[in-house]
Amino acid sequence: MLNFAFRNSGHRFCDGLTRRHALRLGATSLFGGLTLPQLLRAEEANKSERVREAKAKSCLFIFLEGGPPQQDMWDPKPEAPSEIRGPFEPISTALPGVIFTEHCQNCAKIANKFTVVRSHSHADNGHATGYHYVMTGRRAAFADGEYPIPTNELFPSLGSIVARELGSSGTVPPYINMPHPMSAGGPGFFGAEFSPFVIEADPSQPDFEVRDLAKIDGVSSQRSALRQKLLAGLEQRQPRTGRAAAMSTYYQKARDLITSPEARKAFDIQSEPANVREAYGMTQIGQSALLGRRLIEAGCRFVGIDGPGWDVHFNCFPSLVNDLIPPADKMFAALITDMEQRGLLDSTLVVMMGEMGRTPRVNAQAGRDHWSMAQCILFAGGGVKPGQIIGSTDKQAAYPTSDPISVADLLRTIHTLLGIDADREYDDPLGRPVPLVNGGKVIPGLIA
Repeated sequence: MLNFAFRNSGHRFCDGLTRRHALRLGATSLFGGLTLPQLLRAEEANKSERVREAKAKSCLFIFLEGGPPQQDMWDPKPEAPSEIRGPFEPISTALPGVIFTEHCQNCAKIANKFTVVRSHSHADNGHATGYHYVMTGRRAAFADGEYPIPTNELFPSLGSIVARELGSSGTVPPYINMPHPMSAGGPGFFGAEFSPFVIEADPSQPDFEVRDLAKIDGVSSQRSALRQKLLAGLEQRQPRTGRAAAMSTYYQKARDLITSPEARKAFDIQSEPANVREAYGMTQIGQSALLGRRLIEAGCRFVGIDGPGWDVHFNCFPSLVNDLIPPADKMFAALITDMEQRGLLDSTLVVMMGEMGRTPRVNAQAGRDHWSMAQCILFAGGGVKPGQIIGSTDKQAAYPTSDPISVADLLRTIHTLLGIDADREYDDPLGRPVPLVNGGKVIPGLIA
């Protein structure tokens, strides 16, 4: 059994509930009995039917958990009253006539390299339920405040779909979460082999490591090789058949991952030059994005980065200025610039969003509350037409006034950019056909 024991206890939502962060790869897995061999088994699923024509070969999905405030970042309303617009000043961007707020200065400088959809809107105002909705395209069957882990016990998440449809193109797993599990990032009825490989540790810390990729104390390379020789001899005398034979293949792939110099190199963020690490910011979200870029480079198909802390109900503006907006702004601008310079941006779809936006009006506690009716999504690379603002909101950033974009539209667009047939159906446990995306349209004007 592979056992991942990670640091960092968790974070807390406005309802006071702490997310437990512990992952075990084995019989007691958080994601339903996930083992690394089962995860790697996904690479072989339906290879003959995969769609390869799209420019995007992978996706880096950054989730600002809790809800980034649209009017304090990429959709400012400088003419609105102070209780609507907040204290932040507007600044110009690389796009004539387009403004962001002053704390999005790095993104403002490269606004011609990505597109902002300002009119994403849905009607689920809960954190866990909204997260579930965005990641699966289906409304949650549980009430917000109830937190099974993963929350999507039936429907597969976006990352699991990408893992199943595209598999891996390198030695790293096709679907990875960091720096802790995405709460709705599970495989649903697809099964444990399409669960994410979760790195539950902070890549910005000096002692960061993916522990079970390190060599086992007391087991030399020679001893490990002897163990493999003994196992091969046993299997030769009693060949495995059926599922056992298939699982033998995936156990071998798990061993290959652990012993692969390429995989170990991909996870070794400390080998990055200091100036590159500093460009992303020595923050959890900055270094997670940098590690995500390394994993995409090594062949991962879907990297999901869960960035918590955006549930700002009370005295929100100091937190936004000191802890939230500048690190996210610096990270996103550095990521897009770095990937473009490395020739990765054309083949990698980058998406940054949350499960909701925040209320137009600042509340009596100097914070902003839940507001799912309007939020911004940033898209870059992977076939996206850059340098655009798609959709608009009213004078309070409360409701879309043009080009409203639904969750189904979002997911259908991502599938299309990755060359996945969004209408493809899989049977659920009761034998009912379930399409990958339930309705929706491709976001008009987004695809180049």
